[in-house]
Amino acid sequence: MKYMLTVNDESVTVDVDEDTPLLWVLRENLHLNGTKYSCGIGVCGACLVHIDGSPMFSCRLPINAVAGKSITTIEGLAKNPNHPVINAFIEERVSQCGYCQPGMIMSATSLLQKNPDPSDEDIDQALANNLCRCGTYQRVRRAIHNAAQKLANNKS
Repeated sequence: MKYMLTVNDESVTVDVDEDTPLLWVLRENLHLNGTKYSCGIGVCGACLVHIDGSPMFSCRLPINAVAGKSITTIEGLAKNPNHPVINAFIEERVSQCGYCQPGMIMSATSLLQKNPDPSDEDIDQALANNLCRCGTYQRVRRAIHNAAQKLANNKS
């Protein structure tokens, strides 16, 4: 079947089975490889994307559930060369292996849209479904606080 989607502000049409997970459509059909496959059951956060602004596990979402919706991937965020969350992750040297980083950034961006001044507890709760095998959680918190400060300074 053909499905029309808006991915990173661009209209696209894909011809896939209705139960094909969004993750595979992004990676295989649209060649957007920033969204990662890891657990396949929606518990690690490597596959997080924004669907109509909300973070969702793309490994568990069949394409028929997102037809007509707005999807933002890490590539969509990276279109902004001054994205405060991406830049903060770089400045705080969050990445070790980098595999979890796209999902972490997607979660952090969503958090800061809802809560522009999160506490460590808020951050931990918002990223509870993002697993980092390298254990960079302290750097992730610093990066999110750094991004929150950048966003606050831009509003002033």
